Amino acid sequence: MAASRAGQVELGFAELAPAWRLRSEQFPSKVGGRPAWLGASGLPGPGALACALCGRPLSFLLQVYAPLPGRADAFHRGIFLFCCREPPCCAGLRVFRNQLPRKNDFYSYEPPSENPSPETESVCLQLKSGAHLCRVCGCLGPKTCSRCHKVYYCSKEHQTLDWRLGHKQACAQPDHLDHRIPDHNFLFPEFEIVIETEDEIFPEVVEKEDYSEIIGSMGI
Repeated sequence: MAASRAGQVELGFAELAPAWRLRSEQFPSKVGGRPAWLGASGLPGPGALACALCGRPLSFLLQVYAPLPGRADAFHRGIFLFCCREPPCCAGLRVFRNQLPRKNDFYSYEPPSENPSPETESVCLQLKSGAHLCRVCGCLGPKTCSRCHKVYYCSKEHQTLDWRLGHKQACAQPDHLDHRIPDHNFLFPEFEIVIETEDEIFPEVVEKEDYSEIIGSMGI
């Protein structure tokens, strides 16, 4: 079969990237880590992010920056995919959308800077709108530690996990609370999705030739 026509497809490749490139203000496409939410409006709550089968919190898998041309309300638009990674379940895929117009209260009207400020290297657990995020997974955190009231969680499961991995000791000294976040082994490894456009080759359907005359002359 011969190639007849070429279209275009977008291919995504997971690559290592500096932390600042994966933050919300850069509008990234990425795998793993914590979701880089665009804004607080429409964010899924803990109930929406619970596995329908086992009830445990879903893990953030990936997000793709996918603005809609011609839609003023979706000039910035991210598609977020979550999954359950708790064996033996490992099910419960869910997709969410988070979007903003170009003119909004949180980000510059102009494209993001390629010269980040130092604070963008650290993990931010509070959106520009003021909403607090879970210390473990980076999703909305409506619950707080009842002792220090300085850290936030999406669920009892994640509060218990963080308590066991160091917050129990740090909580006793809230004025000197260590804001470095331990590895809870809940998140997937973090990579940037680098998108490249490639030509897509479609096979050409070749009509079969009529060999009946040739076969007849051969006495077959």
